[in-house]
Amino acid sequence: MRFETRRVGGTALNVTTLGLGGATLGGNMEIVTDAAARMLVLDAYDSGIRYFDTAPFYGLGRSEHVMGDELRSQKDWVLSTKVGRLLKPRRAPPEKGQWQNPFPFDPVFDYSYDAIMRAYEDSLQRLGLSRVDILYIHDIDVFSHGTKERQEKAFHTAMDEAYKALDKLRASGDIKAVGLGINDAQPMVEAMKYGRWDVFLLAGRYTLLEQEPLHTALPEVEKHGASIVVGGPFNSGVLVGGETFNYAKAPPAVVDKVKRIARVCAAHDVPLAAAALQFPLAHKTVASVIPGPRSATELNQILEWWQVKIPPALWRDLKSEKVLDEAAPVPT
Repeated sequence: MRFETRRVGGTALNVTTLGLGGATLGGNMEIVTDAAARMLVLDAYDSGIRYFDTAPFYGLGRSEHVMGDELRSQKDWVLSTKVGRLLKPRRAPPEKGQWQNPFPFDPVFDYSYDAIMRAYEDSLQRLGLSRVDILYIHDIDVFSHGTKERQEKAFHTAMDEAYKALDKLRASGDIKAVGLGINDAQPMVEAMKYGRWDVFLLAGRYTLLEQEPLHTALPEVEKHGASIVVGGPFNSGVLVGGETFNYAKAPPAVVDKVKRIARVCAAHDVPLAAAALQFPLAHKTVASVIPGPRSATELNQILEWWQVKIPPALWRDLKSEKVLDEAAPVPT
């Protein structure tokens, strides 16, 4: 397949409109073997995808190892990873958590200048690569830090120190773009007061299910001259027939809205997931959508959804049913 490419902010970097999210390669809620993960990366590359995203947090190093192993022998890819956590050797048995079969490390938040520089070097070694194209400051949102007080402390350290590290790496040519990787749109708006950003990876907040940033963060991002990469286009599963939303059981209000969206899609004989996958790219700030399949089979299903022709009437009906923001741009 040939995918459209879009420019990342004001940089010379271009990414394919469909990318591969690497959280599942780290065993996000479900075990994915290294062999299956490597095959997934290779299949994505062979399909024409050229934008790949990972992070030290994903499987506590496992995702970066796997992705680097497969990209090392390929060319013309764009890779992003993240900073903001250091991985410390774990001495005790792991607690049951988000990652299934993670590497034996404990993640420690650290947004200091020195820690960001170390995290960047550590990632290059885990990846086994000599370059990374985009670095995101990871998880400076309330969702990740638990309380507003802890989030504000982390945010200010990130703006005072982590940004300076990234800006230096960008100025030296080591990386091509800098941004934030977050689950909440508000830190984007605040961050734009502190520096020049190229791209924001926003997970789950601008989707077929929710469009609140349309009236708040996205106009500011456009004015700033940055791009958006949409992570979690299926809202962690609820838009592909799953029961999870934001990595937890979907609340009744979310389940009800998904059913209403699904009824409109069914009336037009369009898979709900196809509409969810294609919707975000209609917004002019969105450069790429990066779902996180867990297998080559799931990737092939995503590629099928990507090619579904969606009639304009579907988008009109979603708006008339009040399940899609009237002002939301839609694919044509």
